[in-house]
Amino acid sequence: MSITTLDGKRFAEMVIQGANNLTANAKMVDALNVFPVPDGDTGTNMNLSMTSGAKEVKNNVQEHIGKVGMALSKGLLMGARGNSGVILSQLFRGFSKFIESKAKITGKDFAQAFEAGVETAYKAVMKPVEGTILTVAKDAAKKGVQSAQKNTDIIVIMEDIVKEAKASLKRTPDLLPVLKEVGVVDSGGQGLVCVYEGFLAELKGEKLPDVPSALPSMDEMVNAEHHKSVQSHINTEDIVFGYCTEFMVKFESDKLSKNPFNEDNFRNVLSEYGDSLLVVSDEDIVKVHIHSEQPGEVLTYGQRYGSLINMKIENMRQQHTNIVGDTKTPLVTARPESPKSPQEYGIVTVSMGEGIANLFRSIGAHAVIEGGQTMNPSTEDIVKAVKQVNAKKVFILPNNKNIIMAAEQAVQVSDEDIYVIPSKTVPQGLSALLAFNPTADVETNQSAMKEALSHVKTGQITFAVRDTQIDGLEIEKDDFMGISEGKIVIKNKDKVKAAEELLEQMIDEDTEILTIIYGEDVSKESVNQLTEFVEEKFPDVEIETHNGGQPLYSFIFSIE
Repeated sequence: MSITTLDGKRFAEMVIQGANNLTANAKMVDALNVFPVPDGDTGTNMNLSMTSGAKEVKNNVQEHIGKVGMALSKGLLMGARGNSGVILSQLFRGFSKFIESKAKITGKDFAQAFEAGVETAYKAVMKPVEGTILTVAKDAAKKGVQSAQKNTDIIVIMEDIVKEAKASLKRTPDLLPVLKEVGVVDSGGQGLVCVYEGFLAELKGEKLPDVPSALPSMDEMVNAEHHKSVQSHINTEDIVFGYCTEFMVKFESDKLSKNPFNEDNFRNVLSEYGDSLLVVSDEDIVKVHIHSEQPGEVLTYGQRYGSLINMKIENMRQQHTNIVGDTKTPLVTARPESPKSPQEYGIVTVSMGEGIANLFRSIGAHAVIEGGQTMNPSTEDIVKAVKQVNAKKVFILPNNKNIIMAAEQAVQVSDEDIYVIPSKTVPQGLSALLAFNPTADVETNQSAMKEALSHVKTGQITFAVRDTQIDGLEIEKDDFMGISEGKIVIKNKDKVKAAEELLEQMIDEDTEILTIIYGEDVSKESVNQLTEFVEEKFPDVEIETHNGGQPLYSFIFSIE
């Protein structure tokens, strides 16, 4: 069998099988994370991101490959989670942009699209690191272009791409020393290989093993959590906009001649009908999500530009009664007193653990997205939270290095005035929020909040999920590890002893304040034991303790 041209329907099936293969192997990809901490989530992030893209493709299957590609790009862009998910979305954003005007593509087009995706992804990363998913994508694309110069068969070209992607993946430890030290290949690169393997299998008419996965589906993770989010923190009678309305408008030329479509104008008009508004459009469709009290009027307005498709309207008041009793923790929580008219500033932050969320709210956060180590919020989650705070200018505190890129991507896809403060830890986020001045201008606040990131040191205690050797330490499964500023420096069988050893390394003569945020697995007795140790060892250091309730990390230390 030979394939010399590729249309949208076949490409859609490739995307779906690529996503399915990544889902089947997500746990394996997670296991490749360098650090033996219990929050290695590259596979989960890439899986949820790709699943979001595949879901959008399923809703837009058609012959025109350019339009299918744009659907993939949209779904990935909004569903991107973590650095790996954002990079994956950028790879296919460039790929899709290259083919957007084409109904079918040749082998040469196919290979050049991969190369265009690599260029886009490298531009999106401020400091590209070789030996990662970027390198695997780059090497595979280069091989694809070389193959297309000699072959017209897309199957052969994809075989060469997959072969080189696997070879490049094996070389990643030679480019990134920490991979070689731990004895693994790059997890993001492995995830990309899974996607490419799915592409190839579909082209050859094969089906890869559908290994059952315990990972949650995108519907379970995003859709259900979205609908539960605000409902659990309000009374049914307090819901102002009662109908979750989602639809798409397929543009029609005769209607556009009378009412030319402008996305900004369209969004501004719809904003008068409700909140939680999301609008995404291309040359052929506009996709809308809104919470409104008059869904019929919203749909009627949409019909000015074309025909309605994929409509879904849900009564959130009825949902509230059915759902709220089963909800433990919302994805996004906001201050109940959020004003109906826009306030000047809003603060959106990310945290894990109800105690940490309350801590952020107590010092000024307007919305807290539940996430962090165990589940990175998507670009769409962040956009929704920004909408929810209802402010003219919004600062985002990611509090995790793996969420910063998704936050920066939210700036690109949202029409809100958003500023990302690149906090990598909870202590950095708290320090930055304390530096915020509601009476100062944006530039002054940006400068002060970014400067505050360097005023605090972060320590963490967690446990090892496997045996490994890293940074000169021989670590055994279930050892407690002390992490100083992102580097594992301590191991001990006892969590409190590990905490004491870590603090002895981190506290110095300049330290004035130690904030101890203890997790859900820590007893009050352990907290008392640790504070007594600090008081005796460092009598001049002021100590604050907070029950963060965070999972996985027994202690988080903020040292100022």
